[in-house]
Amino acid sequence: MFRSHVASRCAMLVSAPWFNLASFAVIMINAVALGLETYPAVVTAVGPLLHLIEYACVALFAAELLVRFGMHARRPAGFFADGWNLFDLAVIVAPLLPGVRENVTLFRLLRLARIVRTFRLFPSLRVILIGIRHSLPGLGSFLLITALLLYGYAILGWMMFGAAYPERYGTVGQAMLTLFLLLSLDGITDTLQAGREITEWAVLYYVSYMVAACYLLTNLLVGLVLTALQEAHEAERAARVKPEPINPDQASVEHSLAELRSALEALERQLGERSVSKLPEQVRR
Repeated sequence: MFRSHVASRCAMLVSAPWFNLASFAVIMINAVALGLETYPAVVTAVGPLLHLIEYACVALFAAELLVRFGMHARRPAGFFADGWNLFDLAVIVAPLLPGVRENVTLFRLLRLARIVRTFRLFPSLRVILIGIRHSLPGLGSFLLITALLLYGYAILGWMMFGAAYPERYGTVGQAMLTLFLLLSLDGITDTLQAGREITEWAVLYYVSYMVAACYLLTNLLVGLVLTALQEAHEAERAARVKPEPINPDQASVEHSLAELRSALEALERQLGERSVSKLPEQVRR
């Protein structure tokens, strides 16, 4: 009885609109405090205050985690079935372990990871995260196509400009790096002009590369991400729509009514057959 009462109260608290907003505010305060620690003058002036804010944020994070654990008071194992709860537990507890706080880099990375907790607070952010996860298989194919395209144009670039510009096209690796940097179209005008001094085929080479790599591949990547986001939106929408629970009493009543209808129909058929059998034979003919 006590566990049920605790679970219901914690569930009401977590479902309150202000709960996620308060958690988000604490995450932002922790992120700002972490950023201020990168300024030596600020650390010298208000260093103890920043440490106090850090301890307060850890205490609030722990309180939030306890409330979420209280939701599963009836069945505590359900708390560990949620991946977000495990992530929160690792991010909050790990910095408190001995040896972690002494490692400044690891400690700051764990503090920075608390910002990722924002994704669990807002459904729209979760949709983006799910969309990124769904796009990973297609992203692998996209990267393969991009690598093949860069490799093909790198071979052509080495053949055309390798002798004239060995620092940029001297090897296939240098040529691929040069072409990768050109994906942003930064300095493409100067590069095209320099290529025209070597051969007039440079115009066709760079124009075709811009069309294939900068436009077609970019649109392919955008379409891939949009498709993944659409699938994530549909999955989130389907998860929100839950079937209405069936009331046992209502189901029993509906079953009784169905049996009663069947009995009435059978009785009507029997009465109809008897009335027909009692008619005179001539009338029946």
